[in-house]
Amino acid sequence: MNRLERFYKIDQLLQDRKIVSRDDFLSLLEVSLATFKRDLEYMRDRFNAPVIYDADLRGYRYESTTSSKSKFSLPGLWFTEQEIFALITMQQLLENLDQGSIIGPHIQPFLSRLDAVIGEGESSSKEIRKRIKLVEMGRRVQGSHFFSEVGVALFKRQRIEIQYYARASNEITLREISPQRLIHYRDNWYLDAWCHMRDGLRGFSLDGIRAITTVGKKAIEVPIKSLDQFLAASYGIFAGESKHTARLKFTPERARWVAAELWHPDQKGSFDASGAYILEFPYADDRELLLDIAKHGAAVEVLAPKALRDKIRKEHEAAFQQYTS
Repeated sequence: MNRLERFYKIDQLLQDRKIVSRDDFLSLLEVSLATFKRDLEYMRDRFNAPVIYDADLRGYRYESTTSSKSKFSLPGLWFTEQEIFALITMQQLLENLDQGSIIGPHIQPFLSRLDAVIGEGESSSKEIRKRIKLVEMGRRVQGSHFFSEVGVALFKRQRIEIQYYARASNEITLREISPQRLIHYRDNWYLDAWCHMRDGLRGFSLDGIRAITTVGKKAIEVPIKSLDQFLAASYGIFAGESKHTARLKFTPERARWVAAELWHPDQKGSFDASGAYILEFPYADDRELLLDIAKHGAAVEVLAPKALRDKIRKEHEAAFQQYTS
């Protein structure tokens, strides 16, 4: 327990118990008597903490007085080293997710306060930030300026009308939607929403939005359970009811990595006698799945279904032709 944690613990014990013996303090703080005395002096001198020793009650307590001089509070928030690390990591993640400088201005005052509270030294927030680096891959930057508009509609439970570009069909359509939930998936933002044109749940990539207009109607509510089923029922971001089960076989060498990866919440994995890894999971749409399988090249074989196996074979054949023509 570091000094900041002890200050918080001392204050908490005095607030909760009113009277705390010296032995209890030493036992709970796990410090020597000399260290405990130095902590008390620091709290009295720096924070004006009205801690006194009551000889009659044989313990420490806060002095009962209405004097403004005796009023004190620990300045800011106190964090353990583990909490500091988690907060700074979260801050770096937020900055990486902040594609359009939306979050940055709001969290900066908190970061400044965090720096002031933690102070300097080997566990300072500035030092931790030097040692953490989050690398983004595959982030699409278009459409980030619509993030705040989507967020406002989402939290105010309002319908919006969007002009949406679908890459698969290469078309732009006008959709009235009821936003339900924002999803960050593979370094890109998606919106789960009820599409009033399709009369069902759909997933929209924020970078595919070309324009947004507020409709002036209340968004319909979809139960969270339904949203979870919608996202988890299919492979990746292509949601919908699962129709197929993929069965993949990875070489023993590639299995060292794949066996530790999560491809689907309902996946099943096992090793055969040769050490190859057999991975099974349900999926509804194979577009994203084809890309994930193809990146493993000859280190993976599609065992089932036949339609997926045929598509991968044709992809490899087409690639082979490009290098032999």
